[in-house]
Amino acid sequence: MKSTDSHSLHPLLEKRWSPRAFAPQPIEEEKIEALFNAARWAASANNEQPWRFIYAVKGESERYKKLFQCLVEFNQNWVKTAPLLIMTLVKTNYEKNNKPNRWAFHDLGLAVGNLTAQASALDLYVHNMGGFSVETAKELFHLPPGLEPVTMIAAGYLGDPAQLNEDLRKSETGPRKRKALKEIILEL
Repeated sequence: MKSTDSHSLHPLLEKRWSPRAFAPQPIEEEKIEALFNAARWAASANNEQPWRFIYAVKGESERYKKLFQCLVEFNQNWVKTAPLLIMTLVKTNYEKNNKPNRWAFHDLGLAVGNLTAQASALDLYVHNMGGFSVETAKELFHLPPGLEPVTMIAAGYLGDPAQLNEDLRKSETGPRKRKALKEIILEL
């Protein structure tokens, strides 16, 4: 799917999109490691690196089932073919003084951005999701205080949109749309 924007972008950024149709093909272990290594090198406030990840490969662990359980039903309906599920989390306080880290969520976003760019470089695709239960995640994974689930990610190779229901298939094959630059750059 090509960008509808006429401005030049780096090919890795232009290629990035969030499909819902994933091929059942497993992701090679070295590629999974490369995704997290890219995330590891993201910038962060005071080099705190507050991001954390819980991931599982489909069919290989109870952890995948737990991650899948956290998703809302709508996401469960299409994510079932994704070979990799990831939960993103942040440490909400600094390690050095236990004070709140108000930049932790921003820093996680940078790490996920790196992971996403690396995925594009490896011909993988990621789909970030907010549609999951934070409470279920905390319960199933016995998360300690100060470790906050933020998003879920499905990752894999591009699949066939025909595997999706009609509504999702339309959104999968339709043109990509982004706000115009004049809408996101404020001149106050």
